[in-house]
Amino acid sequence: MRYFFLALTLITILVVSFFGFRGDKFSSTPIRLFPDMDDQDKVRTQTTSAFFADGMSARKPVAGTVPRGFESDGSGPNFGNNTSYYHTGKFGKVYGDGMPKALKLNADNTEAFIRHGKQRYNISCMPCHGEAGNGRGTAAVVGNFSVADLNGFLKAEYPDGQMYETISVGKGLMSGYAYNIPVRDRWAIIAYVRALQTAVKSAE
Repeated sequence: MRYFFLALTLITILVVSFFGFRGDKFSSTPIRLFPDMDDQDKVRTQTTSAFFADGMSARKPVAGTVPRGFESDGSGPNFGNNTSYYHTGKFGKVYGDGMPKALKLNADNTEAFIRHGKQRYNISCMPCHGEAGNGRGTAAVVGNFSVADLNGFLKAEYPDGQMYETISVGKGLMSGYAYNIPVRDRWAIIAYVRALQTAVKSAE
C-alpha cells in the first residue's frame, strides 16, 4: 500500500512540475489538451480587415434578410413598451379575440395569410404539436413528453389574444417564441390554428 501512495505522490509532483499550479504564468505557449476555441480566426470589433476589399470588418446584412426578432418592414421587436393588441394580445388586462386591425386583412389577402401561417406553424410548432395539432409531433413522441392538443383550445374558452401570449412568453414546458417568431408571423400561426381547428371539427 505504501508503494501506491509513493507512486501517487511522485505522479502528482510530476504533473504539477510539468503543468504548473492553476493561475501560474508562463512565458512560453501553454500546453492545452482542450483548447476550447481559444485560438480562432476572428476580427475584433472596430478594426480593419484585409480579407474584404473595402477593408471593413463589420459587414452589412445580406440583401433581403431580416434580423431575428424584427419584422419584414424593418420594425424592431417589442420590449414591453408597446401595449397595443397587435403586440400583446390584450386590451388592457383583458385578452382580445380576432385578428388585429394592424394586419390589414381582407378578402384578398386572408387566404395567403393563413397559408403563411401554415408554413410558420410547420417550422416552429409542428415538431411538438403535430401536423394535425393533436400534440403528437415527432419531438413529443420520441421525447415521450406531454404536449397540448391545440384542437382543444377553442376561441370560446381560449381567445386569440391568449394564444398569442402563449406563443410569445410560453406556458408549462413550452418556452416563449417572441425572439424566434416575428409578431405578424405569430398572428399568422394563430389564424392557421383556427383554420385547422375548423377542419378537424368538420371531419368529426
